[in-house]
Amino acid sequence: MKNKKCITLKHLLIDNKKHIGLKFYPDKVINALVKSMDEVKWSEKYSMIYLLNNKSNLDKIFETFRGQAWVNGSHFFSNRPINNGNISPDITYIKKRELPINYRRCPDEFLQKLVLKRYSKHTVKTYVSMFERFINHYKDQELLSINEVDIREFLQSLASKNLSNSYINQMVNAIKFYYEVVMEMPNRFYAIERPNKEKKLPEVISKEEIGAIIKNTNNIKHKCIVSLLYSAGLRRAELLNLKLSDIDSKRMVINVKNGKGNKDRITILSQSVLKNLRSYFIEWKPKVYLFEGLTGKAYSGESVLKIVKKAAQKAGIKKNVYPHMLRHSFATHLLEAGTDLRYIQVLLGHSSTRTTEIYTRVAINNIKAIESPIDSLFLDE
Repeated sequence: MKNKKCITLKHLLIDNKKHIGLKFYPDKVINALVKSMDEVKWSEKYSMIYLLNNKSNLDKIFETFRGQAWVNGSHFFSNRPINNGNISPDITYIKKRELPINYRRCPDEFLQKLVLKRYSKHTVKTYVSMFERFINHYKDQELLSINEVDIREFLQSLASKNLSNSYINQMVNAIKFYYEVVMEMPNRFYAIERPNKEKKLPEVISKEEIGAIIKNTNNIKHKCIVSLLYSAGLRRAELLNLKLSDIDSKRMVINVKNGKGNKDRITILSQSVLKNLRSYFIEWKPKVYLFEGLTGKAYSGESVLKIVKKAAQKAGIKKNVYPHMLRHSFATHLLEAGTDLRYIQVLLGHSSTRTTEIYTRVAINNIKAIESPIDSLFLDE
């Protein structure tokens, strides 16, 4: 823009009423235009002018500054896409839960928005659990009266209990989901600080252990589930969303649709896995989804977790094996075999090689070639 004048709209809650905050650099033209508007007030707390949030005032803002300044509404208008990759989760079990007396339930509009956005069943369960923990901490307060100080104190109480940074970050997500998405106040708590993400190494098991897990599955269906998680580097949700039409045996690829971040990609289809899939199809006869439950709907994430854990236990593996560990192992084993990092990035669906680079820290092909200095001491002689 030539004039570079900009008004940024912010959501403010003042005296339990929604207001529009106007943030801008001091400028004679903008100041004069602001003064021409009725019912504009100044907030010392937020260091910006504001007026009541209603359609009339919002229209007035755009009319007043048209041709004089750019009105930036990117922080004000909630326009997040619906995750069409997931099936609308069944929240019946949440509503039918038996809860303690005087327990503050998750608001219905919170649940409705989770369903509308088609969050996964696992995410719904996590958000509900965390948000209920939060609102029961402030059981006697109206939700809209809770401020940034209250939230910081709550997050500090979690940190004092030695809960992980990952847990606290998920808690922030659940809280912000209510205020920013459900209540449509995108900047309600924009100043809340997040703890740094913990930089943990991915957990990996050997190819021999993968083979032992696959051999200890109960049936051909379970065998295909575990084999696909590993052989194609799939996330659990991606596996569950696969449809019969996503298996392309002519090109020997799997079409992963609406993966994490609503991204499509292709990944490899193993010849041996394809052979097992054909046997599975003949025996189980799935109709739409590659793996279906008893009702014909997509298989559940909990069932996949049980399959992996049970097979690992039968195989005698002492580690806590979970589905995503098979994806980590897929990437690490490819890297150890000399596959270019950029190809692994594409197969995993990572936006940047930075994410994929973490596997270089657990790949042991180069480390195994290093001789420990203790071996030169000849202690056994």
